[in-house]
Amino acid sequence: MWRTLIVEDEQPARASLRKLMGKAEVPFEIVGEAADGQEALALIRELRPDVVITDIVMPVMDGVTLLRLAREEGFECRFVMLTCMGEFEYARQAVEYGASSYMLKLSMDAGGLRQTMNKVAGELERRERLRKVEKWFPDKAEPTDHPELNRMIRHIEEHYAEDITLKGLADWIRMDASYVSDLFKKKTGTTLTHYIQKRRIQAAKMLLAETDRTVSEIGRQVGFENDNYFIKVFKRWCGATPSEYRRRLSE
Repeated sequence: MWRTLIVEDEQPARASLRKLMGKAEVPFEIVGEAADGQEALALIRELRPDVVITDIVMPVMDGVTLLRLAREEGFECRFVMLTCMGEFEYARQAVEYGASSYMLKLSMDAGGLRQTMNKVAGELERRERLRKVEKWFPDKAEPTDHPELNRMIRHIEEHYAEDITLKGLADWIRMDASYVSDLFKKKTGTTLTHYIQKRRIQAAKMLLAETDRTVSEIGRQVGFENDNYFIKVFKRWCGATPSEYRRRLSE
């Protein structure tokens, strides 16, 4: 469930929105309510919600200012703006500051709310996938100062699970294989074989942690045809077999 903060200066409107959220059956849990932007900003700092559903026109601090200040403080929560007819200039400004969507308060129903919140859920899921990539592959984008070598590294990153050979890569960038081998080690500090193995093992570690696929399935998915060879290489890099690694994570 995604954590949700409701910001609306009228209590009946907050109650109505809470009721609509239940009817819409969306994967969002309301963790707090605020009556104005200033109160909401304090709750954002405290609760760290995934999404903020906020009225635009409010006393003390309006919704657009709330969104702007939240962004300036580095909060990545998604914003859904509630607006009335005639407030579209405010809604346009909110979109410029990164609001996910806006809804007309007077015509809002469970179906429209469901559509909007499912869109937001998709954005949040994509954000989480990106965070996982950054978590498991922190050195994914470390280019060298050699353009052709960088092309080759990007190709490895995208096709690491395929059959990659030194000759094939050298032919692809139209350079001599022996020269590419020496250049790669000089620029990256490791051999091409070790670089590919490391990338495959990083992917395997992520799949062992984030999925329930078998060791054999994971080995094939990251580019190892032979189960025994996958286990041997994994243990060399991680000091444990894939099964042991997964068990340690669960413990």
